[in-house]
Amino acid sequence: MDFNIKTMAEYAAEGKSPEVLFWVGCAGSFDDRAKKITKAFCKILNKIGVEFAVLGQEESCTGDPAKRAGNEFVFQMMALTNIEVLNAYEVKKIVTACPHCFNTLKNEYPGLGGNYEVIHHTQFLRNLMEEGRLKIEGGAFSGKKITFHDPCYLGRANNEYEAPRVLLEKLDAELVEMKRCKSNGLCCGAGGAQMFKEPEKGNKDINIERTEEALSFEPKVIATGCPFCNTMMTDGVKHFNKNHEVEVKDIVELLAEAEDL
Repeated sequence: MDFNIKTMAEYAAEGKSPEVLFWVGCAGSFDDRAKKITKAFCKILNKIGVEFAVLGQEESCTGDPAKRAGNEFVFQMMALTNIEVLNAYEVKKIVTACPHCFNTLKNEYPGLGGNYEVIHHTQFLRNLMEEGRLKIEGGAFSGKKITFHDPCYLGRANNEYEAPRVLLEKLDAELVEMKRCKSNGLCCGAGGAQMFKEPEKGNKDINIERTEEALSFEPKVIATGCPFCNTMMTDGVKHFNKNHEVEVKDIVELLAEAEDL
């Protein structure tokens, strides 16, 4: 990165507060593939002058995997630790590129004393676009076929289907919808803490089923809005030996590419 990303601690030391806190999440912090999504999002925010900060070393897992796996005790310990940090900085607005973090912070932290405006990165960028702060030139993708896989924790859990599509439509690409999309979408197979374990025995893994559906439209890009979905769909594309023909990319990566960032 050729620019500095400030932490909440640095803002607090200056007696200031940023427009928004970027919650990076475990995948965006540690997974090499998801780090590219994190960087793309930061580059976009930096280019258009959005003042944002991260927690850095003070950020911990939201506790989502522990809760989904049934360990409420560990979840509450993690959540309360995070809430203490967030409230100490008087955080009001949080944006995250992970629908799992988004869902947990938005819907489960309020019951433990953590009340914030929580926004998914596609919602945040759509709002910036509508305000005229973000302008997208999509010529690089003109005529390319893109299909979007709805993340469960953004779509069916939080009823957000339009923000990702509004952004994709600005790319001048040919957006094709899978038969199972929006409220009828099929999970990538990573939800409910399944990301961290081997699948149960069966005839076909869920991510293979979902990728097969996406590939049937012969897209150039399978677009995602979740680092877990990105991993599962990428593995699916590799399973079919299509990784040299079809790219799996987060929406912010496509936007950053369109802006040559």
